[in-house]
Amino acid sequence: MTIRVLLADDQALLRSAFRVLVDSEPDMEVVGEASDGAEAVRLAKEQRADVVLMDIRMPGTDGLAATRMISADPSLAGVRVVILTTFEVDDYVVQSLRAGASGFLGKGSEPDELLNAIRVAAGGEALLSPAATKGLIARFLAQGGAGDGDPDPARSERLAALTGREREVLVQVAGGHSNDEIAERLEVSPLTVKTHVNRAMAKLGARDRAQLVVIAYESGLVRPRVE
Repeated sequence: MTIRVLLADDQALLRSAFRVLVDSEPDMEVVGEASDGAEAVRLAKEQRADVVLMDIRMPGTDGLAATRMISADPSLAGVRVVILTTFEVDDYVVQSLRAGASGFLGKGSEPDELLNAIRVAAGGEALLSPAATKGLIARFLAQGGAGDGDPDPARSERLAALTGREREVLVQVAGGHSNDEIAERLEVSPLTVKTHVNRAMAKLGARDRAQLVVIAYESGLVRPRVE
């Protein structure tokens, strides 16, 4: 299956570079280019995009607002947003995850990292760029009101629906571990882990693993670590 990619960036030169890179891959194609968030939302619908590479800072409707619009639209439930940002150490990154983005990637990332992010996002397994450590994300989540003493009551209540094993798996997901790594840590099969992750996503209303990470921190299940 060919992955349909939409490019959203206000810099035409960057879009051209991304297009050449993406179109060079046999399993993906660029189906549209947008110079602002509103156009990105429109093209995501028209072109049936699988993954949107979204610049966070654009004139008019920015990437954050566009991500919220995509996440809130039931007709775009299958669209995954990967935020592209010049500054990975940025509060907007966490806001993007909360808005429904599947993850983010620095514009300075290697080509292979970008292509892998597209494939991972299309498979629903997106999380964070290699350069963005879970400790960094934890600090920003803490600044956003999910500190040690202030978990989100609504999120905490929803965790009651999870089984003990699902909670265990959620903690591991929040730690940035893959299904294979979690399986090894908990001494179960990767398929079992995938089942627990999918059930946790369904119970918590999460679009993907990135949303599970945000919920884990906001609910207080996992405590932010300031190093």
